[in-house]
Amino acid sequence: MQKKQKKEKKADLATSRCHVNEFAPISLMTHSTDGNFLSLWGSLVSAFIGATSFDARGTSGVKVYVVYNPNAVKKAAGALRWTLNSQVEVIVSMDIPSSTVNDSKVRISYYGQKENAPIEGAWLYLTCVSKYCKNNRLNTLETRNLGSKWELVCTKWTWGPEGQGAVLLVNCDRDSPGAKDMDSAYQYVQSYAGTHREQTSALDLEDMSLMILRTQGPSAIFADYKLVLHISVADVNKVRVFHASGDGSLAQYKHVLGSDKRSYVVDRSSGQEEDTFYVEGLAFPDADFSGLVSFHVTLLENAPDTPIFTDTVVFRVAPWIMTPNTLQPLEVFVCSNPNGDFLEAMRALVRKANCKLTVCPEVENRRDRWIQDEMEFGYVEAPHKMFPVVFDSPRDRGLRDFAFRRILGPDFGYVTRVPPHGHVSSLDSFGNLDVSPPVTVQGKTYPLGRILIGSSLPRSDGRRMTKAVRDFLYAQKVQPPVELYSDWLSVGHVDEFLSFVPASDRKGFRLLLASPDACYKLFKEKQREGHGKAAQFAGLENVQTITIDEMLADKTLRSDSEYVQSCIDWNRHTLKEELGLTEQDIIDIPQLFMLNGSRADAFFPDLVNMIVLGKHLGIPKPFGPIVDGRCCLEEKVRSLLEPLGLVCIFINDFFSYHTLLGEIHCGTNVLRKPFSFKWWNMIL
Repeated sequence: MQKKQKKEKKADLATSRCHVNEFAPISLMTHSTDGNFLSLWGSLVSAFIGATSFDARGTSGVKVYVVYNPNAVKKAAGALRWTLNSQVEVIVSMDIPSSTVNDSKVRISYYGQKENAPIEGAWLYLTCVSKYCKNNRLNTLETRNLGSKWELVCTKWTWGPEGQGAVLLVNCDRDSPGAKDMDSAYQYVQSYAGTHREQTSALDLEDMSLMILRTQGPSAIFADYKLVLHISVADVNKVRVFHASGDGSLAQYKHVLGSDKRSYVVDRSSGQEEDTFYVEGLAFPDADFSGLVSFHVTLLENAPDTPIFTDTVVFRVAPWIMTPNTLQPLEVFVCSNPNGDFLEAMRALVRKANCKLTVCPEVENRRDRWIQDEMEFGYVEAPHKMFPVVFDSPRDRGLRDFAFRRILGPDFGYVTRVPPHGHVSSLDSFGNLDVSPPVTVQGKTYPLGRILIGSSLPRSDGRRMTKAVRDFLYAQKVQPPVELYSDWLSVGHVDEFLSFVPASDRKGFRLLLASPDACYKLFKEKQREGHGKAAQFAGLENVQTITIDEMLADKTLRSDSEYVQSCIDWNRHTLKEELGLTEQDIIDIPQLFMLNGSRADAFFPDLVNMIVLGKHLGIPKPFGPIVDGRCCLEEKVRSLLEPLGLVCIFINDFFSYHTLLGEIHCGTNVLRKPFSFKWWNMIL
């Protein structure tokens, strides 16, 4: 620092902290009280020989504060003068943008040991520029949207009802009728000339999040300084940003960030105070992506580029959310197959449930009837927009193109995950994917439930769902997965031994578990009542029947069922622990299994492998022993479920699905109404 005296010295461009005297310095800081305004022009002056104290006063609109360490500095009488000391700090703030360059200032007056009048003085010239980003994430329970322009400054992202931070959707639908891919595949806003342009453009923009950059202050500043909007290398391929100019049908949307564009200089030459940007997500959270994306706005001094100040706004990409059986059904999907009776039964069931039925014709399903295995429905949500998203499994059999070609469309998104080397097993089919209703476990609430994945036993070398899919599911965070043991089954899917049905009491649902023990208990009861000769599979053509007496005497069937029961009990314990369930929350559904080699298949149509459409249940018809003119298995299931207000409708799927190692749930899929709970309100 210079030691010679100067009457006045105009400040150079601001540093955030400036020493006034190299031997007994004070510090001076410039900032704004609300965090929105950036105070510039801040390097100050040298102290003067003989000076022992100082005072600091600002012009109108400038606030001057003195902060000191009371253990090292004695407060001056009347607080007018302060000792020159490194423990004394002067803080200068402004809350109103400057109208011209250097229109505000702070005068520092220096005093000698015995002088009452200042021996020297110096000026700190200030220019205050307001610079902040606004966006459409909320921090209250009230929904915010583009139309009402509720916007916040968000420098961090936090969960919970009082949280803050912006929400971003992956633009994974296809709003343009002629497009061949998802909207996120194109580096421009989807629009068409003529009468469709405004409508289509608006649809695409609605899937994006609004971000506003507002700068207030003298435009003359930007002759020597520039504003740069930028993102990190890690985020550059996760988002895309469009800069809007013009209005109405003449609006233009310039791609300025993302897809390898890391920075953008915002033109301030026109004196425009506000810039509108639209942000679209390109990637869902995953193993290598937390879902958080930060945008930075930096003020740079030209030639050379020197950063003066940086502001940040944080977005979180909305997770993919799966819907449980307890939510309202909207549309049922089923494949056309040679068995017309099954399809007609499904039509009747869907009519009773008052929802839509979509049939995938044979020319499209290419003899692949397992539509549950091919895809899973979920949704994404931001405060301003929600739309369903189909998750396409990596199994890729006859139905491999159905989700992309027929379901992806306007406001209906698409996502998939493919193993790096293309290897998949039966456990990668989405019959092996389920989600519980909302649960509370040891005081921790999961308001969107928990995803259930079938897997192998811990530390075993059995089949597991591919890592690419499991990583994706875990990364969504809002439905923390639970891995169950399903590798004991030939097909290996969780829907072969469990299902959830709605209930008006307790937790709002019941967990149904397949139970060989319950089946043997029922058959022994019927045997004691004198119905041992009643036969399983009666009424089915070309299927060998077996009586209750014969089933109870079959040691192999008994041994197989005992093994299966032990596997289900393993899962029962896990489900009780991970979902916070008690025995009163579980209903045992009678079911027998037999081993096929080392793995099990259902002995008769698998009763828990059902479709749940509100209170209407489409259950595989078991063709159980007839007692007093009724199937005793059907009667038992009715006695367990009808007291809950549920309607049991048994559908014959024996030859269309059961003999092919599947049932009704495997051959159907359901789009459901999303949760009313907003995922960003979760406490993680």
